[in-house]
Amino acid sequence: MSATAFIAILIVVRLRRRTQSRSRTDEAFTVFTAVVFGVLIAATAWGHAILQLVGIAVDATH
Repeated sequence: MSATAFIAILIVVRLRRRTQSRSRTDEAFTVFTAVVFGVLIAATAWGHAILQLVGIAVDATH
């Protein structure tokens, strides 16, 4: 299993928890893992496809 897949699963599991039960440290760790996931996926073909889709959506809204 790749590190990117592991971090994606970790993010999904952590975000399924209720918001009221999270501490500030828990929220900070979730944000950190999401940023690391973004950095890891940005260099892949899938990451480039997502970037293009977001760019198209931004152009369509302006």
